[in-house]
Amino acid sequence: MANKNTRFSLGIVAFVLLMIFSSFGSLVNFIADYKWFTELGYTKTFLTKLITQIKIGVPAFLILFFVIMFYITSIKKKYYKRIHYIPDNRGEKKLNTALGILTAGISLFVSLIITSDLWFTILQYMNSTEFNVKDPIYGKDISFYVFQLPLIKEILSIIIILAVLLIVLTVVFYMLMMSIRRPSNNPDEPIDFDIRQRMQGGLDGLLTSSIFKDAFTQIGTIGLIVFISIGVNYLLKSYDLLYSTRGIAYGASYTDIHVTLWLYRIMAVIGMGSAIGFFIGVKKKNIKIAVTGPVVLIIVSMLGGISSGVIQKLIVEPDEISKEEQYLQYNIEYTQKAYGLEEITEKDFIVDQKLTKEDLLKNEDTIKNIRINDYRPVQQVYNQIQGIRPYYNFLNVDSDRYYIDGEYTQVFLSARELNQEKISEQAKSWINKYLKYTHGYGFTLSPVNSITKEGQTQLLVRDIPPVTNTDLKIERPEIYFGELTDDYIIVNTDEKEFDYAEGETNKETIYQGTAGIELNTLNKLLFAIKQGDLKLILSGNINSDSKIIINRNIKDRVEKIAPFIYYDEDPYLVISQEDGKLYWIMDGYTMSNKYPYSEPFKNTDVNYIRNSVKVTIDVYNGDTKYYVFDEEDPIIMTYKKIFPDLFSVKEEMPEGLKSHVRYPRLLFDIQTDIYKVYHMNNPRVFYNRDDVWDIAKEKYMHDVQPMESNYAMFKLPDEEKEEFLLTIPYTPHDKANMTALFVARNDGDNYGKIFIYKFPKTKTISGPMMIESRIDQDSKISPQLTLWGQKGSSVLRGNVLVVPIENSLLYVEPIYLQADNENSLPEVKMVIVAYEDNIVMEETLDKALSKIFGEIDEDVDNNGVVEGIDANILDGNTQELINKANSTFEKAKEASQNGDWSRYGRYIDELESILKQLNITLVPQENQ
Repeated sequence: MANKNTRFSLGIVAFVLLMIFSSFGSLVNFIADYKWFTELGYTKTFLTKLITQIKIGVPAFLILFFVIMFYITSIKKKYYKRIHYIPDNRGEKKLNTALGILTAGISLFVSLIITSDLWFTILQYMNSTEFNVKDPIYGKDISFYVFQLPLIKEILSIIIILAVLLIVLTVVFYMLMMSIRRPSNNPDEPIDFDIRQRMQGGLDGLLTSSIFKDAFTQIGTIGLIVFISIGVNYLLKSYDLLYSTRGIAYGASYTDIHVTLWLYRIMAVIGMGSAIGFFIGVKKKNIKIAVTGPVVLIIVSMLGGISSGVIQKLIVEPDEISKEEQYLQYNIEYTQKAYGLEEITEKDFIVDQKLTKEDLLKNEDTIKNIRINDYRPVQQVYNQIQGIRPYYNFLNVDSDRYYIDGEYTQVFLSARELNQEKISEQAKSWINKYLKYTHGYGFTLSPVNSITKEGQTQLLVRDIPPVTNTDLKIERPEIYFGELTDDYIIVNTDEKEFDYAEGETNKETIYQGTAGIELNTLNKLLFAIKQGDLKLILSGNINSDSKIIINRNIKDRVEKIAPFIYYDEDPYLVISQEDGKLYWIMDGYTMSNKYPYSEPFKNTDVNYIRNSVKVTIDVYNGDTKYYVFDEEDPIIMTYKKIFPDLFSVKEEMPEGLKSHVRYPRLLFDIQTDIYKVYHMNNPRVFYNRDDVWDIAKEKYMHDVQPMESNYAMFKLPDEEKEEFLLTIPYTPHDKANMTALFVARNDGDNYGKIFIYKFPKTKTISGPMMIESRIDQDSKISPQLTLWGQKGSSVLRGNVLVVPIENSLLYVEPIYLQADNENSLPEVKMVIVAYEDNIVMEETLDKALSKIFGEIDEDVDNNGVVEGIDANILDGNTQELINKANSTFEKAKEASQNGDWSRYGRYIDELESILKQLNITLVPQENQ
C-alpha cells in the first residue's frame, strides 16, 4: 500500500512539473511582453486581457466545477441508495478525488474556451456603442448585430456543448459505477437482489431497472435544455436572414421574409415542444414520444426548404423587380451607409474645354505639381543611385506634400532602411547583427514633377548624411524602427554602433533615444531564454547601461499592441517640420461582417469599414501613438472604452504630423469599387444595371490595366487654391469615355470629404484609353515610339493623368525609355499632353503645353506682355536662325547615321521649334 501511495505522489509531482515546464515558455513571453508594454506606456492595455480572463475564467471554472461535481455527486448518492451500498471511507475518498480531478479537467477545458475566445466579445458587449441606425426588418440598432448577437450565439453554443457533454458524462458515469460499485450478493436483501437480477438479465433487464429510470430522467432533463436551446437558436437564425444571399442582392429577400422567417419561428416553437416531448418520452422510456419532436423538426425543415425554392421560382422570379424592389432599396441604402458612401457629395462638372494660356498661368501651382514621375521607376532610381551601400534598401516610395521653400509641393520620398540580409556573409557575426548594424539612415525625397536633363528624378534630399538645398529641417535621420527591422538589437554597449560610411572610415554612434528595456541581470536571463541565445548573458560588450530593443518591425509592433485593428500594408514616412524628426504613419481600420443588408466586398466577408485610426511611430524612439480620426465610428468608440489608455483624440496629434495624414488608398479603392454599382439609388435602375461604371483603364508600361488611384494636386471647382487629392476616373461599363471623377480631400478641415464629379452625358468626354488610342494612332508620336522601342531600348508608358483645370480637362502621360541591360534605369524622355483635338509629345511638360497653348513658362507683366522671349524673334535676325537650323539638321543627320534615335528625335523637335521661330520673324517682314 505504501508503494502505491508513493507512486501516486510521484505521479502528481511529475504532472505538476510537466505543467510548469510546458507553461514556462508562455510565462517568459508574458513577462517580456509586460516589460515591453510598460516601456511603451500601455501597461493597462496589456493587462486588460489578463484581468478580463481572470474575471471571467475563475468564476466560470468555479461555477462549472461545483455544478458538475454536484451533478455527479447526486447521481452517485442516488445510485448508492438504489443498491443499498455502504461505502468505506478509504475507497470513497479515492473515488471522490478521481471524480474531482475529472470534474476540474472538464471545467478547466470549458472555462479556457470561454476565456480565450470570448473575453474580447464580452468586453465589446459590455462597452457597446450604438450606431444610431436601425435595421429595416426588426428595428434593432446595428450595435445589436455587431456587439451583442455574437456573444448570445456563443453562449448558446457553449450551453449546447456542455449539455451534450453532461449526457455523455451521465452514461459513462453510470457504466463506471456499475462496474466498480455492484449490488450485494446477499439473497436476504430483496431490493439489492431485484436490482442484481435485472442487471444480470441483459439489456431488457437494465432498461427496466430503477437505476436506469434515474439515468433516463437525468438524460431527459439535459435533453430538455438541449432542445430549448435549439428552439432559441432558430429564433436567433431569423436575424441571419439579414445576411442572406438568396435574392438578387445581399440581405433578406421576399422569400426570406415571407417564407423562411415564418419557418424559423415555427421551428422554434417545435423545438420548444420537442424539449417537453423528449423529457416525457425519456422519463417514460417511450422512444416514440421522445423522437417525435426531433422528427417533426427535420420534416418541417425539409418541407420549408422545398417550399422556399418553389415560391422563389414560381412566384418571385416571374415578377422579381416588383417583389424585390423594397429589399433592393434596403440593400442600396445600407451598403452606402456601411462603406461611408452616403456622405459623398455629388457635383456636376461642366466640361467646356475652353482652356487658355491665361488659365494655365492662373493655375500655375497645379501645372507645377503635375506628376511626370512614377513611383515604381523612382524606386529603382533610389535603390540604384541612393542605396550607397549594398545593405541599404528603399522598400517603398510614398507620395506626400510639403511646403518646400514656401511652395506647396507634391513629392515622392522613401526611407533608407538597413537590410541585414544583405550584409556580406563574412560580416554576419553576432556582434554585427545585434550590436553594430542597428539602424538605417535618412531618406531620399524628390518632387513628382521635376527631372534632370538625363530624365532621372531630381533629388531634393539625398546622400548620407542627408544633403538638401531646401528649407526642410532634418534633425534625427537614424531609422531604428521600420519595415525591414525584423530583429532585436542591443544598444549602449561597449561596442559602438555603425552610423554611416565616411570616406575610408565608418562613422560610429551611441544610441541617445528612450527605447529599450534595461539589461540588468534578471532581464539578461529573461531575454536570453526568450531569444534562445546565451550570448546575451555571456557577451562582455553588454554593460549596466545596455538596453534591448524588441519588436522593431512597425507592422509587427502595432499588431502586437492592438491586434483587433486591421492595418494598412502601406505605412509611409513623414518628416515633421516642427522637430525635424522622422515618423511612420499607419492607417488603421475597423471592419465587420455583421452590417445588415450591406454587400460584402469582393472575395471577403467584410461589409463594413472605417479608417478610424492613425498610428504614428517615432523611427528613433519607437513611441507608438494611436489617434482616433473617426469618432462617429461606433466600433472604435467601443474599443476606446475598453482600452482608455491606448487611444488619443486626433486633436492631440502634433501639427507637424497632422498636416501629412492622407485619405488611405485602401479605403478609397474599396469605396470606388463598391460605388461602381452603388451610385445607383433607384432600385429599378439598380436591378437592370442600366448605369454600371468601370474604373477607367490605361496602357501602363506595356499592358492595358485598370487605373490605380493617384494622389495629385489641383484646384477643385469653386475652390481658391490647390489641394492634395486622391482621385480615380470612372467610365461607363465596357466603354472608353469618361463619366465621372471620384475625389477624396486630404488637407486641413476638409480631410475625409469625398466628392463625385459627374461629367455631362450629352457629349463624349475622353477617357484615358481614348487618349491612349489617339497616341497609338498619331502619325508623329506612334512611329517615334516604335522607333525608340528598337535598337536595344524599351519604351515604357506612365500613368495617364487627368488634370482638371477650370472647367476643362488636360491629359498628361510621361514616356520612359530604358536600355535593355541589367543595370539600366528608366528615364523620362518625353511628355505627352492631350487637350481637345491636340496631342503633342515634347521633352518637357512646359514645352508640350507651350506647343498647344503658346509660351506659358515666361513671366507676364501687368499689361499681359510676355517677357523673356528670345531677342532673335523680336529683332528679326533671320540669318542666325537659319544657321541654327542648318546646324541642328546636321546633328540630327549624324545621330540617325549612328543609330542614336533618342538624340535624333530631340534634334528634330529642336529643328521644328527653330523653323516655327523663323516663320514668326518672316511673316512680319512680309507684311511691312
